[in-house]
Amino acid sequence: MDLDDVADELYGLPPEEFMPARTTYEQQARADGDRALAAEIKALGKPSTAAWVANVLVRHHREDIENLVELGGLLREAQENLEGDQLRTLDVQRRQLVSALTRQSRALANQLGHPVSGAVGQQVEETLRAAMSDPEAGEALLEGRLTSPMSYSGLGTIARPTLRVVHPPREKPPVRKPTTDKARSNAEARREEARRAAEERLRRELDEARRAVEEAEAAADEAAAAADDERRTAADLAARHDQLVDHVEELTLELSRARDEATRLGSERSRAERRREAAERRSAEADRARDRARAALDRLDATTPG
Repeated sequence: MDLDDVADELYGLPPEEFMPARTTYEQQARADGDRALAAEIKALGKPSTAAWVANVLVRHHREDIENLVELGGLLREAQENLEGDQLRTLDVQRRQLVSALTRQSRALANQLGHPVSGAVGQQVEETLRAAMSDPEAGEALLEGRLTSPMSYSGLGTIARPTLRVVHPPREKPPVRKPTTDKARSNAEARREEARRAAEERLRRELDEARRAVEEAEAAADEAAAAADDERRTAADLAARHDQLVDHVEELTLELSRARDEATRLGSERSRAERRREAAERRSAEADRARDRARAALDRLDATTPG
């Protein structure tokens, strides 16, 4: 385990996982007896949200960022021989490319479960613009270990990352020989070729950005149409539901009335049954009284002389 490996791991993690993972690596280094490495790991700063978005953008779309940084260098060389109108055109194209990558970074953050605000998106855009305008900022972005966003004022990059891993010293460029006419001509030809290459790359990037916008608009239209269909379906179901609820309420009221009527009729039936039983008892008693009267009459008739 070394600092480069740990830093690459940490600055690719989601923001909420950075501090626990850093602590784990620090404790592991201490357990291995490497206190110097543990101190270096502990000094690694947690990235801001905008820095995290820029770091994951490099990890998921490194080729695009490499092209951005390389294109920035080509544009700086090409600007030496361009007229004002051409410079303005390149500046517009450069802004469009940075804006396209900014939208891509926000979409990526959303896919990773961390949607970002417009203010954070603006900081990411400033970072990309700085990487395109300043070679050191471009190198810092490609390292993918930013702790804070960067911006470019025209006089240099500010708000550079706090972590800068030391790399082996570069070899000094060879001393240039006095420029001859032929060398100057070759240099101008190379600059013209670089300018054309830069314009071609810009055109390709813009074409890709426009296609991405068209695809996004088509997807948005399709989603809007689907949403309209779902809204109509939901409205129809809501209306049907309300009708059924009203019908259930009517049936419930009718059932309640029927129960009340049944209760009332049940009470009347009970009273009628009691009156019937009483009438039947009186009728039986009357029959018995009649029978007794007839028996008495028959006895009197039998005892009376003919």
